Amino acid sequence: MTENGFLTREDWGRCAALGLTGLSVPAEYGGGGLGFLDTALTVEAFGRGCQDMGLVFATMAHLFACAMPVAEHGREELRAATLPGLCSGDLVGANAITEEGAGSDVTAMTTRAVADGDDYVITGVKSFVSNAPIADVFTVYASTDPAFGHMGVSAFAVSRRTPGLTVGEPFRKVGLESVPAAEVTFDGCRVPASAMLGVRGQGAAIFQSSMRWERTCLFAGYVGLTERLLDAVVEHAGERRQFGRRISDNQAVSHRIARLRLRLEAARLLLWRACWRLDQGERAVLDVAMAKLAVSEGAVQAGLDAVQIFGGAGIRGEAGVERALRDALPSTVFSGTSEIQLEQIVKELGL
Repeated sequence: MTENGFLTREDWGRCAALGLTGLSVPAEYGGGGLGFLDTALTVEAFGRGCQDMGLVFATMAHLFACAMPVAEHGREELRAATLPGLCSGDLVGANAITEEGAGSDVTAMTTRAVADGDDYVITGVKSFVSNAPIADVFTVYASTDPAFGHMGVSAFAVSRRTPGLTVGEPFRKVGLESVPAAEVTFDGCRVPASAMLGVRGQGAAIFQSSMRWERTCLFAGYVGLTERLLDAVVEHAGERRQFGRRISDNQAVSHRIARLRLRLEAARLLLWRACWRLDQGERAVLDVAMAKLAVSEGAVQAGLDAVQIFGGAGIRGEAGVERALRDALPSTVFSGTSEIQLEQIVKELGL
């Protein structure tokens, strides 16, 4: 960690050495070539074993929101030039889509990409770009045809060295503190048309494609975090004594732990099923939405349960419980809020 608590290139290098920065990228570009379920199982173990959920998030955001869009939708020239470095960890990826006025509402995006000869000129500001201060490659979403709404959004892979691209200072967050996030400004950034992912107007579909990876495999890390919290509270409740007996002898405590275990297993199986169906080539929209919702809200509740069971020790930083809770809190917001997942579920039910 740096003095301000952000991850370092050494941290990143350790993840890369384990193959985590390229798990699902095709092997021909230096990746692991894993499918959804195998990737999720690996990330679950990562989240369980790594106390720094910020590092887990940073690595997986790099993979699913930057490397995978390039792998699945980039031209061969772009894939060959970019993916080996992203997989090896020599390059760090970031995703630039969120704006101050366009979070869940992508149609409100104001960043524009205007065709100019063989290039596109990108102008706009992205407000919440994780990994931005250390990123080398940005997946950028911009409107090429504003009149068409989300059907007029296109995606580009943009190098940090592009003139006119400026990264702001990292801002403070309630959780995932080791991931540096910042505003990114595009002031007339000229990129070649070959930097476009897919075709013009395909940006929304490309983003949804990346979200299939992120809402399943990234959130597998939160399954690991929840299991880590479960192990911690079981151990603590079995050892901590109050009023002459273990606190686990109190049903208020033991039942809370039992429900934590129930939510964990239900969320895990929902996520595994969603990944399996994606591996079979199914859309699995309902499964992905249910899994993301169950895992994220379950992780937050697990953090609250752990703080309550640890009591005063859970409020202090030494036990790591309050940090896990803070790291879980953003999970119900990023990659589509809980409310967006509920809307997806309702839509898939035909309501």
